[in-house]
Amino acid sequence: MPENDSGLYAAFKAKDARFDGRFFVGISSTGIYCRPVCRAKQPKPENCTFYHTAAEAEQAGYRPCLLCRPELAPGNSVTDAVASLAYRAARMLEESCGSGLKLNDLAGRLGCTDRHLRRVFMAEYHVSPVQYLQTCRLLLAKSLLTDTALPVLEVAMAAGFGSLRRFNDLFKKQYNLTPTALRKRVSEESGPRGGATLALGYRPPFPFQEMLRFLEARAISGVEAVKDGEYMRTVYLVTAEGKRMYGWVRVGHKPKKNVLTVTVSETLLPVLPQVLARVRHLFDLHCDPHAVYETLRAMNDIRPGLCVLGTRLPGCFNAFEMAVRAVLGQQITVKAASTLAARLVDAYGIPIQTGIEGLTRVFPSPEDILALNGPVEDSLGRLGVIAARAKTIYELAKAVARGEIDIELPLRPEEEMKKLAAIRGIGSWTAQYIAMRAMEWPDAFLETDAGVKKALQPFTPKELLKMAEAWRPWRSYATVNLWNTL
Repeated sequence: MPENDSGLYAAFKAKDARFDGRFFVGISSTGIYCRPVCRAKQPKPENCTFYHTAAEAEQAGYRPCLLCRPELAPGNSVTDAVASLAYRAARMLEESCGSGLKLNDLAGRLGCTDRHLRRVFMAEYHVSPVQYLQTCRLLLAKSLLTDTALPVLEVAMAAGFGSLRRFNDLFKKQYNLTPTALRKRVSEESGPRGGATLALGYRPPFPFQEMLRFLEARAISGVEAVKDGEYMRTVYLVTAEGKRMYGWVRVGHKPKKNVLTVTVSETLLPVLPQVLARVRHLFDLHCDPHAVYETLRAMNDIRPGLCVLGTRLPGCFNAFEMAVRAVLGQQITVKAASTLAARLVDAYGIPIQTGIEGLTRVFPSPEDILALNGPVEDSLGRLGVIAARAKTIYELAKAVARGEIDIELPLRPEEEMKKLAAIRGIGSWTAQYIAMRAMEWPDAFLETDAGVKKALQPFTPKELLKMAEAWRPWRSYATVNLWNTL
């Protein structure tokens, strides 16, 4: 990031996609704020003020640009805030903006006081957590108004506003435009296709087809499918009130616009922010590919082509599902692990109606595993899961259900990895793999992994670990790059 206004203005003038989402530009002559990639007429430098976040720009009195649409800007990766408390809080606010999350509850989940959280959040983002949350809700509502044909009342509820009146008042006050007036500007062609379709931005280059190949190879039959250039899956989420919500999500790609399209079933509108947050995680939309490449391009000195600009770290949509699949996949092939996971879903997954061929069940929750009748080795043994691995899955489910282990964006991933490794049957490889894909930990390295060793033969695991020190804090991305060479 340029450190002064002249450098930021130069990046804005160049329309450099590397800086998209890293800062926003308030333009005093129009009263709007833009992404650095906005194609509108270039304003004069003296009319530009630069902000770290959209929330900061809105608190300064600026309205979002209707051309570049700040709500589509990609977010920042974990290292952008140095894995800070503020970063974790911001991500939780984004995911929970549709619920009635309170600041003291958020602080409790992060293990600090609400006063301390306000202080560090203000220092990092220059707005309070409440102001940030308000902007998340407004921008989500704006996206729904622009990209879907949902009634305004449903938009207000999905975005977390308690009432239509409050939504209308705040939207008009902040944007000097009513929701209905904004809706009139939307093309009739932007309505949903059997659900609500929104767009999520990313920083190019983005290897969407490569991501699809990775996910397709590990897809769990009944839960996931890749078809016609799209990723589809069933969804099970819980509202703030504890109500279970079931549905489906479909993810496509519009490379010319640098966005992924996300279509969700109408049944998931009450948990829409959670769905969007998990899609961002699954496809690693917060990644700054140029920042990663700056460190990892030294891999090409070992052998040309080891590191490719734009490589993403495939995350997951359901952390427990991914962790169980990682346990099932120990010491067997990827295909064999998918077969076992499909049997588990077919036997104990909850059936749902999606209207999409191949999507028939949701993956069992930790509570579903704990509720199995009789010894778990008997229930899973008949599916072909060995007894030791069945017991490991049961202990993992128990730890997650009780909150003893946090595998969804924990504040200290290294500590959660130690807790995972303390479960009998989970070794270093599995703990690192779960951290890499479920916890968004960018610095995991699997030196004993067969694929890593094959890509860098004849080096020993000890030599690989020493070599990988130069790839911090992006060793997870180094691992994916190595896999992609095979």
